[in-house]
Amino acid sequence: MSAKHNQIANHLITDILDGSYRVGERLPSERDLALRFQANRGAVREAMKTLQQIGLADIQPGGARVKQRNQASLDVIGHILNRGELPDREVVDQILVVINNLLALAVEQAIRVASDEEMEAICAATRPFYQQQLGQLEHGLARINLLQTAMQASKNLPLQLIARSLFEQFAPNMEPLADFVQTDHTTYATYAKKLEDALQARNTDAVRETIEAFAALNRESLIKAYTAAQNKTNHSTAQPLQETASS
Repeated sequence: MSAKHNQIANHLITDILDGSYRVGERLPSERDLALRFQANRGAVREAMKTLQQIGLADIQPGGARVKQRNQASLDVIGHILNRGELPDREVVDQILVVINNLLALAVEQAIRVASDEEMEAICAATRPFYQQQLGQLEHGLARINLLQTAMQASKNLPLQLIARSLFEQFAPNMEPLADFVQTDHTTYATYAKKLEDALQARNTDAVRETIEAFAALNRESLIKAYTAAQNKTNHSTAQPLQETASS
């Protein structure tokens, strides 16, 4: 998609997600959009196809109408997360719930279908958390590796596709929070060892319990990161006002 197609599509997606157009409302005509964005109708048409592919608009001969967000495809997640300076906190929380449940489901599937070598690969993916002194970046990469290894061992293609699509949109949009995330490495290491023990025993209940503990730890870390990021944003906004008042 060209830069002009992207510009038009991204503006319309933002307008829809922000509520500028209500569900069922007709979007502007190709002619009006071409004038608004100083583009040819071909560019507008391609942008509208993008909205249809994402599932935010239903294009009919008489024009395009807005659809409900819950009828959209997973591709809309990246757009939702990328709307402000920080990703939407509620949506991020919801995505973490889904990712953690996908991980638990993948491991449970692996327990049933994976070979001993494949289970050992998942175990090996847990060891860096308690055998190494990981920095923040390395810790994040280790979490991604654990998720990918578990997905691979699950042999569940729909699960793999959903997890990949969701995570590929989620991870890049979390960068604004990256500098504010403080991981509790000690507790993480404890849970990682428990997860390895549960995997080696192929104990589904223990795996689910441990992944839920990971989820709670990740959520606590994220809440603290949001608080720190918002405090910095508020401080940066207030500082010029204070300088103006004192001058």
